[in-house]
Amino acid sequence: MSSSTVTDQPQEPPVGWRARLRQVGPGIMAAATGVGAGDLVATMVAGSRFGYTLLWAVLVGTIFKLALAEAVGRWHLTSGRTILSGWRTLGIWALIYFGIYTVIWGFVYGATAMSASGLPLNALFPALSVRYWAMICGLLGFALVWFGRYAIIEKLMTVLTGVMFVTVVGTAILVVPNFAALFKGAVPTLPDGSLVYVLGLVGGVGGTITMAAYGYWTLAKGWRSSKWLPMMRTDNAVGYVMTGIFVIAMLIVGAELLIGQKIISGDKGLLFLGDTLAADYGQWARIPFLIGFFAVSFTSVIGVWHGVSLLFADWWRILRLPKDATESVETYEKKAGERSAAYRGYVLWLTFPPMALLFLDQPFQLTVIYGVLGALFMPFLAATLLVLLNTSRVPREGRSRWLSNGLLGVCLAMFAYLAYTEVVKFFS
Repeated sequence: MSSSTVTDQPQEPPVGWRARLRQVGPGIMAAATGVGAGDLVATMVAGSRFGYTLLWAVLVGTIFKLALAEAVGRWHLTSGRTILSGWRTLGIWALIYFGIYTVIWGFVYGATAMSASGLPLNALFPALSVRYWAMICGLLGFALVWFGRYAIIEKLMTVLTGVMFVTVVGTAILVVPNFAALFKGAVPTLPDGSLVYVLGLVGGVGGTITMAAYGYWTLAKGWRSSKWLPMMRTDNAVGYVMTGIFVIAMLIVGAELLIGQKIISGDKGLLFLGDTLAADYGQWARIPFLIGFFAVSFTSVIGVWHGVSLLFADWWRILRLPKDATESVETYEKKAGERSAAYRGYVLWLTFPPMALLFLDQPFQLTVIYGVLGALFMPFLAATLLVLLNTSRVPREGRSRWLSNGLLGVCLAMFAYLAYTEVVKFFS
């Protein structure tokens, strides 16, 4: 058995919601990894422009992410295969696309994630520049993932998520939300000029390649077969409800503290918020928030370094399989996982080559290609899940019903539109 399996997990799923809550983990991993500093800034900007009006878009986006992650987890638990194994049944084109995407995405994202983690540390300890703090964060993430195992990483991610929760939600409480406006914002409305923000809130927050890693984390947790479906759904709900709370908190901050202000774009927008908190409430408000900013960013480093490396290791295994090879989770555990050469190779790829980008402006063409390939991934995920979960590739108890199919269909349409706008932007 692979080292990626947590052998001290119970063989039978817990009964009752309290027992299930004690077992949650992969959902928190997926949610914390998927929400980065840039997502929080985008939400903050939406709040500063439109107040609470777009709260409904956050709620809808949370439901869509729940549907996507539930479908990924259901495939792993009921088919007895990994998601890469499922994509293999669709044709070689799916594996080629995924391979190209992960190589380019990993190179650019490695630098982006390290920089986002370095920004709050530089604000707290300016003796070192952002570049060198970023490199330290990359090396720390590398060491944790290289030498650690899933159980350790899950515990660390849970602690950092707790820090995120206290600081981000605490900031929202500090600025005193307008609860009447908050409840009113749950009713869908579309102010002039808000469509791009709505699409960003619904489609962007928490929606990355790490959603595909969720199934691998359930395997690492020791969950097997359809009897774990209730546990998986509880775990998934806890993770993405927390995501929704994070995002709502940042919408409140934008609506109450930054309404009408022009916010610095990108991750530096959170430094702007830290300075605003210091000006309005004193340094005691800025420092905890910067610690939370670091937790938001560094969870993305750890989660991606671990989860996407598991995906890449399985892709390398699947790519080399003979056409008539039988496939199962057991073969994945023997050939891939945390100790495989492909896993370790991708961890190296995420850490060291991207450090070159920390000394340069990101190459324009590479950044654009990264954006286009990234825009194509979410419709690819939604479309392939619709196919995989409605055919004989999965037993009847694992197939999608009308609710899952409806939500995945809407996800596909929305993400396809977002991808179309990215491709149009690329060619224009």
